[in-house]
Amino acid sequence: MKRNALLPLLTGITLLLSACGAVSNTPTADAADPAELSASLSAEASTEPSSRASDSYLRASDLTNSADSQTAAETAGSANSYSDLSVPTYLTKVDDTYFIVDCYHNQVIYHNNLTDPLWEWQVMTSDIDKGHTLASDGLVYLMDDTENNRILIFEKKGELFLHTQTFNEIGSRPHYIIYDEPSDTFYAWSSMSGEMYLFRHDPDDSRMYLTEIRTIDALSDTYVRSFSIIGDVIYFVSGIPGTPAIIEADLNTFEILNTYPVPDSMAGMIQLTKIENDYYLTISTDINGNQDYATILRTDNLATLSDGNYEDVYDRFIGGGTPYYITFIDNSYYLTEHRIPGHSIWQFQIRDGEISDVKTIY
Repeated sequence: MKRNALLPLLTGITLLLSACGAVSNTPTADAADPAELSASLSAEASTEPSSRASDSYLRASDLTNSADSQTAAETAGSANSYSDLSVPTYLTKVDDTYFIVDCYHNQVIYHNNLTDPLWEWQVMTSDIDKGHTLASDGLVYLMDDTENNRILIFEKKGELFLHTQTFNEIGSRPHYIIYDEPSDTFYAWSSMSGEMYLFRHDPDDSRMYLTEIRTIDALSDTYVRSFSIIGDVIYFVSGIPGTPAIIEADLNTFEILNTYPVPDSMAGMIQLTKIENDYYLTISTDINGNQDYATILRTDNLATLSDGNYEDVYDRFIGGGTPYYITFIDNSYYLTEHRIPGHSIWQFQIRDGEISDVKTIY
């Protein structure tokens, strides 16, 4: 599964800052021995996981109780009741199934193709409040339940996806989650607290464990919508409030390697995606939260963004909306977008720096 390369400030910064959650770094009673855990966490972090997640962890997932499981089973796979998407944030594909995070409809839907109308899709869950992303390693499916500060875990049972586990109190507004195959780890970003939550499971078991929490202190009070892992480096896009900049850090240690200032006009970024030799930046707002500055920019050098070394490529689409996340599926790129009726998901190609074959999917 390939690496993937959050929401507009519709009601202003105050609304975003009002959602917060407590983080517990204390192991639960069923965690590893405290002395061993302390030694493990004080050692230098590594992308090479231990042989088993259950050998050393901060806490295990909460399993859904029988009543919740029965309710989930009764509603799983129900037909999508909407004919449109309301602020879709993420499109991905796992095996032969497509998933759309339909953020403002508070649901995740799935289907086996991108041509059937949306009312023929099925609902994976509607038990989320403004979720943004979904990630899977083929065994478990993790999604962020942003406004509830939770990570939900689903498993496929026959043809249905059932909610089997939950992690509560995951930072403040968890907003972006990916599965990193080289480290066999799920990375989940708490968008308002500068914390990254790392989750793993044992090779022979779907039970999930929170194994580590890493922090970028410079982002602790800034709304940062995503991150991008490129090789051994992790990039955090510029957020607001704060000093507009992209942060480049070592993936193993989260030590900051470089800080790339950006103009105020692109302070409220969504995502950084590297395609060929260029970096593509989806922008939601300027430093004041104004969506009139929403666009897609391209540069070949992050260090010269503040000098104006970038190209606006949003006119290759329709322009005028708010582009969100870009994903790569089956040799095509996909972009989620909102504010433009009838243009929620785009498909396109990039070859030798040229954006082509742009078309609306939904």
